[in-house]
Amino acid sequence: MLTLDDLRAMILVLPDTVETSVFGNPCFKVGDKAICFWNVGHDSPVFKVSFDERDMLIEAEPETFFTTPHHRPSPLVLARPQTVDPEWARATLERTWRRLARRATVTRYDEAQADTAGRA
Repeated sequence: MLTLDDLRAMILVLPDTVETSVFGNPCFKVGDKAICFWNVGHDSPVFKVSFDERDMLIEAEPETFFTTPHHRPSPLVLARPQTVDPEWARATLERTWRRLARRATVTRYDEAQADTAGRA
């Protein structure tokens, strides 16, 4: 089960991320670019993925992934919180963050992660 609080915790540990609201829905951004939303009406997270990935996910796991007429024109996929794999969510969020964050921010993050791993 993936909750809004789980999603919040996954995203807000990434540098330069903030939580905002778009049309009454929680939205997580890096800079002014949205990483992920929580669709209150469907009580589901909305992830940014390519159209091809969205279609593949819906075909492979229709019990987990879906879209709506509103979301279909955009490269987004909704996930049912009861069945989505939290590790898939975390990896997808980080991948999206890496694509949208400033390069210097990602570099600093990677350096800090490598430094932490080197001390372990």
